[in-house]
Amino acid sequence: MFTIIGADGKEYGPVSAEKLREWIAAGRANSQTQCRRDGETAWSTLGSLPDFAGSFGAALPPSAGASPAASAPAAAGATIMLANVDSKAYADAIRASGARIDVFECLSRAFKLWTSNFLPLVGATFLVIVVQLVIGLIPLVGSLAGLFLNGVFYGGLYYFYLGKMRGEHREIGDVFGGFTRALGPLVLCSLLQSAIAIAVLAIFMAPWIGFIIQMMVSQGQGDYSSMPTLAPGLIALTGVGMLVMLYIGVSMVFAFALVIDKGLGPWTAIVTSWRVVTRNWFSTFFVLLLGVILGLLGVIALFIGIVLTIPITIAALLYAYESLFNAPNTPAVPTTTAAA
Repeated sequence: MFTIIGADGKEYGPVSAEKLREWIAAGRANSQTQCRRDGETAWSTLGSLPDFAGSFGAALPPSAGASPAASAPAAAGATIMLANVDSKAYADAIRASGARIDVFECLSRAFKLWTSNFLPLVGATFLVIVVQLVIGLIPLVGSLAGLFLNGVFYGGLYYFYLGKMRGEHREIGDVFGGFTRALGPLVLCSLLQSAIAIAVLAIFMAPWIGFIIQMMVSQGQGDYSSMPTLAPGLIALTGVGMLVMLYIGVSMVFAFALVIDKGLGPWTAIVTSWRVVTRNWFSTFFVLLLGVILGLLGVIALFIGIVLTIPITIAALLYAYESLFNAPNTPAVPTTTAAA
């Protein structure tokens, strides 16, 4: 029997060697995962134990009830995109597993990752920021690139960070893995998120548009007596709209990671993130809020400070992602077979 330390820093077990091999095959444990055999006090990596020789680098048969697509590792250079994923069943199973986010533990683990991988994380983040800034300076192209490629850049950055967090090999070029591993799905995911945000914004902005039009008509006619006044209800509606936008933004925050890491389709990733975060919304929000505070501290230290603090924010967010979607006791991605 064995006990391991999951990506969320918590202990799982004791479980049998066979069960642990299932976790390895499903990607919930790797060669760098800390493990302890029952009756022993010392921790060692799974890769160093002869019991699991041959479990890494080659796929094992999927566990009962899991589809081969859900259990097989992604081919080199590309993320296997899963079809017919039941997002509701997947999200419900994760919520039923009791997965939770420990905000301060995520931040603590992010800081440890930052100190042990300082140059790779800061360098990779700086590279992506510079590339985005350069593209953004190109007239017209910059605006379209921001709309289409936002998810691609984030997806690649998440892929790089997740590899470092899991002890997997990553090279600096992997930070652009979004372009080679899941370009289409990440572009579509980015567009869908933008469309949702615009649709919600349009609902709450409609009264403002009417207000502005009425004000312009009154000015054009020189009839200032009929000039509309700023009603308290309009201000209150704006406040509600901002809260709704905040809720939606936080709820969709793991969508890009689910695409690049789990191979979920764009809409499935958004819905799954939404459903799982709903039960963990405030803890997810506080992880992001701490990131914003770190960012503000970085602003005080000018641009270089932002570059130094952003990696901690990204790592903390992805440790929250690991706590929800990749803890050893969380379920594999369920798929359904399409009707013939």
